[in-house]
Amino acid sequence: MKQSSMTTLNTLHLGDCLTFLQTLPDASVDALITDPPYSSGGLHLSARQGKTTAKYLNSNGRTYPEFLGDNRDQRSHLHWSILWLSECFRVLKPGAPVCLFSDWRQIPTTTDALQGAGFMWRGIAVWDKTEGVRPVIGRFRQQAEYLVWGSKGDMPQDRGVGVLPGVYRCSVKAADKFHVTGKPTELMRSLVKICPPGGVVLDPFAGSGTTLVAAEREGYQWVGCEMSQDYHRVASERLAQV
Repeated sequence: MKQSSMTTLNTLHLGDCLTFLQTLPDASVDALITDPPYSSGGLHLSARQGKTTAKYLNSNGRTYPEFLGDNRDQRSHLHWSILWLSECFRVLKPGAPVCLFSDWRQIPTTTDALQGAGFMWRGIAVWDKTEGVRPVIGRFRQQAEYLVWGSKGDMPQDRGVGVLPGVYRCSVKAADKFHVTGKPTELMRSLVKICPPGGVVLDPFAGSGTTLVAAEREGYQWVGCEMSQDYHRVASERLAQV
């Protein structure tokens, strides 16, 4: 058990999330809100090993750095997810909420990993990306991504948090997109409000830093990690401007 004091608040670390999470003290974080690699792009090995900028296409014409950790198959993705979520279970306070982004392919794996790590699965919220995305003639539009959420044990209702929506309708704007799979800052500013006022938000897959920027702007403390040097630089520059 790690009992040291939290010395990493409002700091973005560079490195692997498992190594980073092991440095955090027990029961020191108030909410986990993160967008881990889905490992869902591509139907066979060669496609999974391909560049993330090819697997996740953009419509705005901008070029983004590659991101890491998106080449696992279903079984290894589940095993890896339970590993890092188990460390998060240790560092979260009792009753803390957990919010994990997923696409439709990985919802079963994500919910299994959440529960396998010891968390209570409480439901799924929806991010409606609006009608501007992925139109395919004769098929349903792939217009949504999902937020699998739960808590570390019982989740008291007297945490100072109001009623949150179950569906968030928010489009992706080119000026606010800093990562090939980046989420809108407006969306993340709404989602971080599941954390108790003044609490600490943890994001071990910080990417371009949007969750941490949102937490800072909404008055929370935060701690994060990113493996990619390119995205660590992008996130650090964004955080310096908040």
